[in-house]
Amino acid sequence: MANTGKYKPVTHVIFDMDGLLLDTEDIYTRVFQELVTPYGKTFDWTIKAKMMGMKPQQGASYLIQTLDLPMTEEHYHEWTTKRYAELMPTAELLPGAEKVVRHLHKHKVPIGLSTGSDVEKFNTKTTNHREFFKLFDPLVTCGSDLEVKHGKPHADAFLVPATRFPDKPNPAQCLAFEDSPNGVDSALNAGMQVVMVPHPNLDRSLCTNGTLVLNSLEDFRPEEFGLPAYAS
Repeated sequence: MANTGKYKPVTHVIFDMDGLLLDTEDIYTRVFQELVTPYGKTFDWTIKAKMMGMKPQQGASYLIQTLDLPMTEEHYHEWTTKRYAELMPTAELLPGAEKVVRHLHKHKVPIGLSTGSDVEKFNTKTTNHREFFKLFDPLVTCGSDLEVKHGKPHADAFLVPATRFPDKPNPAQCLAFEDSPNGVDSALNAGMQVVMVPHPNLDRSLCTNGTLVLNSLEDFRPEEFGLPAYAS
């Protein structure tokens, strides 16, 4: 379909996962608060906003240093991995996620996924959504992918999946979807337009960099970026 002229037309789409497609952010908040409570600390959205999109190693180091936690990174990873295994399989798809992804797939728009998770955590989170996540190709798990040298906000998380589309599009031809400030900056640093769909609790002053900011994926209009419109 012809582009409406509002934004630059794109040919490929790359999605983040946590907090955008899959409702995992509230689970993360619960796990981190459980982790820091014994030390009299509070895990709030100021800290969370900084951690969103980081590779696991980055996140561990940042949280321990920021809250001055008397624990090793090894303890952090062991404890959180156990809780993730218990809670993450319950994560549900967020409103609009299935609609937009299946629509783009149906119209043969190349769609990729870039998640900050490693392979193990990705498999845990997607336990009940295996068929859905098979729609993405490429699928990059930044937490364990050796080509992703630097986590968000560096460009690697979006440049790497762009190179893995068979036709290797210019990054400017790719539209990124993100929920975190770090993720938005990563996509922008990669030279892409980015649709931001932030969590309701995220400070809106941190949501100004996206090409387009929406309250929900349900509000996305593909034709604004030259993609096939939904059937009326």
